[in-house]
Amino acid sequence: MSKNKENLKVIPLGGLGEVGKNITVFEYDEDIIIVDCGIAFPEDEMLGIDLVLPDITYLKSKQKKIKGIVLTHGHEDHIGSLPYVLKDINVPVFGTKLTLGLLKTKLEEHGMLSDTTLKTVQFGETISLGVFQVEFIRSCHSIADAAALAIHTPIGVIVHTSDFKIDYTPIEGKPIDLARFAELGKKGVLLLMSDSTNAEREGYTMSEKTVGETFEKIFINIEGRIIVATFASNIHRIQQIVNAAINFNRKIAVCGRSMVNVVNVALELGYLSASEELFIDIKDINKYPPEKLMIITTGSQGEPMSALSRMASSTHRQLEIIPGDLVVISATPIPGNEKMISKTINKLFQQGADVIYESLADIHVSGHACQEELKLIHSLVKPKFFMPVHGEYKHLKHHALLALQLGMSIEDIFIMNIGKVLELDSFNAKITGSVPSGQVFVDGLGVGDVGNIVLRDRKLLSQDGMVIVMITIDKETGMSMNTPDIISRGFIYVRESEDLISEMRHITKNTTEKFQGSDWSTIKNNVKKSLGEYLYSQTKRRPMILPIIIEI
Repeated sequence: MSKNKENLKVIPLGGLGEVGKNITVFEYDEDIIIVDCGIAFPEDEMLGIDLVLPDITYLKSKQKKIKGIVLTHGHEDHIGSLPYVLKDINVPVFGTKLTLGLLKTKLEEHGMLSDTTLKTVQFGETISLGVFQVEFIRSCHSIADAAALAIHTPIGVIVHTSDFKIDYTPIEGKPIDLARFAELGKKGVLLLMSDSTNAEREGYTMSEKTVGETFEKIFINIEGRIIVATFASNIHRIQQIVNAAINFNRKIAVCGRSMVNVVNVALELGYLSASEELFIDIKDINKYPPEKLMIITTGSQGEPMSALSRMASSTHRQLEIIPGDLVVISATPIPGNEKMISKTINKLFQQGADVIYESLADIHVSGHACQEELKLIHSLVKPKFFMPVHGEYKHLKHHALLALQLGMSIEDIFIMNIGKVLELDSFNAKITGSVPSGQVFVDGLGVGDVGNIVLRDRKLLSQDGMVIVMITIDKETGMSMNTPDIISRGFIYVRESEDLISEMRHITKNTTEKFQGSDWSTIKNNVKKSLGEYLYSQTKRRPMILPIIIEI
């Protein structure tokens, strides 16, 4: 490493070895910038958790150095943590018009809009943040106004593609700026950080326009209502649904809170091309015949509380599935959501709807580049060093293998984990250490108050239930005053297990008397131990045992 200049530190705090929660820190001397600040959605074992945020402990200790947060696009896994992070780190936020428009809605919901500085950036514009010059490059993704970044630093240029695909016929008519990538490559790029989500997939990602063509073919002879579920943030997809509604002379009702918010923002900012007369309130759908209705809804991932799931379960207050409805699920299952989507599809069929999903027609294309597109970016940028980003470890690994095929040296490729520090000068790069990183859980209004111990207890309760043991002790003698009470929740039904309950009372009383005069903690621990051993021997289950001592 050079001793004449400071070294640049690149520190991913999320988005590597996982899907979502994208956030990367760039630090040079006394200046820090943050690129993206997203959430992840809880996995199955995260019982009761609503959202997963990145751990920003490292940034809290360096708040005075932070010059700003730069956003690449408006997806939740890139902007969703900001209402929480900005409470601890109040710095300016930079992004394109639609990205900030979507962020404003989130900040308003949290009552934070007036306290946050938002600065809109145009494509081709460069902003100065301390020693960093951050250039916004037009990109393509499954949301409008997506940007790649060229981060100009004192030791060289870093190109960060963020999420992208190469679509030569994008819906908004403005393709990715490949010429700018080539110009940067000719001048020399120190480090490339590139989207790895589809690094396993050969070939190219299909153009978004192919979905519109499929919609036209599917909708042509439909006489009932058409209900299309897709990601709320996929404005290009929504535009194609709108185009189909216009072509088939249908009114559009928008269903689902996040979908309503995005459509309103997109219409207001001019990212959806449609007249306001085309849209009707979901409450008014019964005023129109089925052949005149198109409904755009959330729920493409089978989320239990989403609008589509509630329709499938007949619990939606304003919309009920009727025989003859066509439901189109225009999305690919996010890994882990397959069962929920299948359950929703089955319920929709049972309600009498016809359902079309990805395995039946080309009604979804990815927003991420496949192998040939990734190779093209590598070939244009010609980086000295490479760090695959955005994906599970297998995605990062496959992307690294592509770089090797293109002639890069294995010593110049860095498959990173979150919290690791990649340190660079103009000639060298190496992993030099780590910083605090991980997950912060949001449960209701609580942020960070649920940790691994609480999740472990929730898992135990969900699997084997709970037994509460009420022990009454004489304050003077320390003797057990009466037979202990046993309360079971999620373990056994007391009335049908009288012999087991009787023996539990006997064991509790004997253990209490054996440790008569001991402190409460000793009594409780021994009651838990003796009861736990007995219950496992009888039931092969390990319920949570909570002894409660009442002193009289």
